[in-house]
Amino acid sequence: MMIFLLFLFPYIIFHLCNIVFRKRTHSCCYMLHYECYKATEDRKLDTETCAKIALRNKNLGLQEYRFLLQTIASSGIGDGTYCPRNILEGREAAPTLSDSLSEVDEIAFGTLDALFAKTNVSPADIDILVVNVSMFSPAPSLTSRVVNRYKMRKDIKTFNISGMGCSASIVAVDLVQQLFKTRNKALAIVVSTESFGSNWYCGKERSMILSNCLFRSGGCSMLFTNNGALKGKAVMKLNQMVRTHLGADDDAYNCCIKMEDKLGYEGFLLTKGLTEVAARALTLNLRVLVPKILPVKDLLLYVLHTYSRKKAQGGDTPSPEASGQGLNLKAGIDHFCIHPGGRAVIDGPGKRLGLNDYDLEPSRMALHRFGNTSVGGLWYALGYMEAKKRLKRGDRILMISLGAGFKCNNCVWEVTRDLGDGNVWGDCIDSYPLPPLKVSPFLEKYSWINDEILDHVDMTAALQKF
Repeated sequence: MMIFLLFLFPYIIFHLCNIVFRKRTHSCCYMLHYECYKATEDRKLDTETCAKIALRNKNLGLQEYRFLLQTIASSGIGDGTYCPRNILEGREAAPTLSDSLSEVDEIAFGTLDALFAKTNVSPADIDILVVNVSMFSPAPSLTSRVVNRYKMRKDIKTFNISGMGCSASIVAVDLVQQLFKTRNKALAIVVSTESFGSNWYCGKERSMILSNCLFRSGGCSMLFTNNGALKGKAVMKLNQMVRTHLGADDDAYNCCIKMEDKLGYEGFLLTKGLTEVAARALTLNLRVLVPKILPVKDLLLYVLHTYSRKKAQGGDTPSPEASGQGLNLKAGIDHFCIHPGGRAVIDGPGKRLGLNDYDLEPSRMALHRFGNTSVGGLWYALGYMEAKKRLKRGDRILMISLGAGFKCNNCVWEVTRDLGDGNVWGDCIDSYPLPPLKVSPFLEKYSWINDEILDHVDMTAALQKF
């Protein structure tokens, strides 16, 4: 009996080690390539085109036009972003199903064609497909549309994510990571974009007009694997993922929501409480993420700093805005990708986390060049870093995404080799970063609308200046 046990014990140890090794291998998530979308020149939304589109909305008056000008001039968005075709063609008030499908097709198929060509991966090799488009969900699904276009395998596992807002891309990556735990040597694709052309707001509520000012066409397709043999071809490895959902709180749930206004126009409502909710969601998320990425020494220093500040304030809990004070994220992170949803969305977390202009530059420049592309925004910021040749092997990147629900989904990537592809930034990267503009191009051209004399003249005649 003893001899049998002596032989059995090494056998058990071997199999336990094998199980642990296989679990670790399967749970790895490597990114092999990412491909951002860049529209054609005829889709550019310059200052004059913006004015023409705004003028078509007959529900707007002088005060609304002034609000639009103030918003776009202070948004951080440039005059070279891209717009859906149906809006450029004047059909935003009555979009068709064909408009929505062609908008998504152009982005999804354009990025996938490039991704397959650059990686030499066949569509028939893909095991998992995830498509996330929040505000458009046709039948058959968008994943079925991709499968049909590329004639993918009959046993491919497909997932269609909708209604998840600007942070849906990170949700999709997390889904892939979880699925990798059940499949060995798999290849997965994530397609992240949004349908804006069919969701244009034609009313006059200021909190709903904001979305028209900020959102632009864009998206990204990504290729992932858990096959260790392909590690040498990877550009990044996923190290950490933390998702936070505040949907149980009514204020958080309602701060960013699609609804109808009093006149029956559908649009996306962005409330004044959005920034406070975003700060709270980020704080809760980092409480979980930070201990996983920072050295023990820096964690102890932060605890002592927080305790001292709390004691000085009479025991009050620090506000979300002050919660990042004393936190040295750069001890565990080299680069920062903050969702380029708007100037406040970038500067708010940046200030709380003690980031400087260099850290925030990728997100700010992505916002200026491409606008708020929703789920695609993080990948344009990542592309900027790569085009600037900032990303070196071993560097760690923190991605911070915020979206309706309200959600804060953050992840940490590790760069697996030096990167320097120009990607969608190739033709303009040398002109960035831009120097601080004294006057926005929108304000420079249309500041006359703020003239007080217009309060006393016929608006119809005045607006002919556009």
